[in-house]
Amino acid sequence: MDRNVLIFASWYWRLDAGGPHQRDLSVCHTDGAFLFPQMTLSRELRIEMEEDDWKPGFMDYLFLAFNTAPHFHPLMCRYCRSWAKGLMMVQAIISLATIALLAARAVNIL
Repeated sequence: MDRNVLIFASWYWRLDAGGPHQRDLSVCHTDGAFLFPQMTLSRELRIEMEEDDWKPGFMDYLFLAFNTAPHFHPLMCRYCRSWAKGLMMVQAIISLATIALLAARAVNIL
């Protein structure tokens, strides 16, 4: 399960909004496939929270992949693009198949 999380976190990080280098060049993160909670805050509130220059980093995508794997849906953000929805579905299917195989193996051992 841990490889699944790391692989999908890397894909989300590399594919969202043109990748990490493209996101670093942009002033704000507005063209991404994922809608993170920080993106929904007002400008004044982001400044007050000292998050005015926030951009998603690898840890944000790792957290997204980590939450998607066991729950089969993201808990912290919404996804906006079709490719992101498809990739999230693939991750959920892999996680579900892994759990099913482990359960089948456990029943087989009994």
